[in-house]
Amino acid sequence: MEEVDVLGIPWQEARERLQALGLAFDVEWTRPARDFFPIDEQSPYVVRQRREGDTVKLVLAARLRKEVSHHGLQDQ
Repeated sequence: MEEVDVLGIPWQEARERLQALGLAFDVEWTRPARDFFPIDEQSPYVVRQRREGDTVKLVLAARLRKEVSHHGLQDQ
């Protein structure tokens, strides 16, 4: 079976790579326990990847949004 590493990349790109290789995959989401930091649910990325038989199991998380702090500087 073809090996692939999609850890840490945007979900759209990861899905395209997996589909191009013809690999089966399952996706689940993780969310922060608290809502202190705003998130961008339109930009998920892969935070965990493991192989179970013929299936690649993925965990996705939404990116944290960049915010401007009270002193006027943008968080990087």
